[in-house]
Amino acid sequence: MDGILVVKKEKNYTSHDIVAIVKKITKTKVGHTGTLDPMATGVLPLLLGEGTKLSKYLIEHDKIYIATIKLGQKTDTQDAEGKIIEEKEVNSALLNEENIKLILNTLKGRQVQTPPIYSAIKVNGKKLYEYARKNQEVEIPKREIEIYGMDLIGINESEKTIKFKVHCSKGTYIRSLCETISEKLETVGYMKELNRIKVGSFSENKAVTLEEIKENAKNKEFWIEKMITIEEFFKDKPKIILPEYKLKLFLNGVNLSQKAQNGIYRIYNEKNEFIGTGVIKGSLLKREIVI
Repeated sequence: MDGILVVKKEKNYTSHDIVAIVKKITKTKVGHTGTLDPMATGVLPLLLGEGTKLSKYLIEHDKIYIATIKLGQKTDTQDAEGKIIEEKEVNSALLNEENIKLILNTLKGRQVQTPPIYSAIKVNGKKLYEYARKNQEVEIPKREIEIYGMDLIGINESEKTIKFKVHCSKGTYIRSLCETISEKLETVGYMKELNRIKVGSFSENKAVTLEEIKENAKNKEFWIEKMITIEEFFKDKPKIILPEYKLKLFLNGVNLSQKAQNGIYRIYNEKNEFIGTGVIKGSLLKREIVI
């Protein structure tokens, strides 16, 4: 069982929980390419079997989220799971639609962001949240991110919430973004809800739930239908058919002379069976992934 399974993560599960459950069901290696907070829901691509070798092709993917900000209160974790550490008046004039759209628009583009102290980023071998839990001071490393687009979805004046969609680069912390938006609205706020609807080309409408996975653990048709194979993942890459003697050398790790443009190629045998992928660099074909 090799490839990618797109899971729709539910609330109160960690990404590690999902990996462990699928690993137990499939009895194969399972990994993921980026965590979602326990309170967050949405798209979590899992890499199964030889598919774990695809991780380096997925870490650069951009993402699309739908987030809700609760205005008027600030928490130590910047989300709904933290303790309220500050409260501030929310003037109804601040919830003006045009005003909010204008602020969202100002946040588009490249920028430097400070990640939350309650995050898994490591500093000097320790995760930031470990410093936070012990009330230890630490310099949080800033990172460059990019916001490609932001759209206002709705405003709830009675609940003092704002719902918006954001398309952003890898490494973007939506909790930090929610806090920045609140500050620009001259108040405080935290991320109340978060749903990731797309990671690269993997969207929510193609994701399966944990319940579906458990119900179809032994259903081969389910796995054939839902798994994105390694061959399918590289479907847009050019194809090379290797004769048997060259294929043996290729599988043994021998670099083969191959006149073609540099890049990734799908490798097939003479029976047109998918073998894996190779990379051409300087007219040499090198083995990359073999299934």
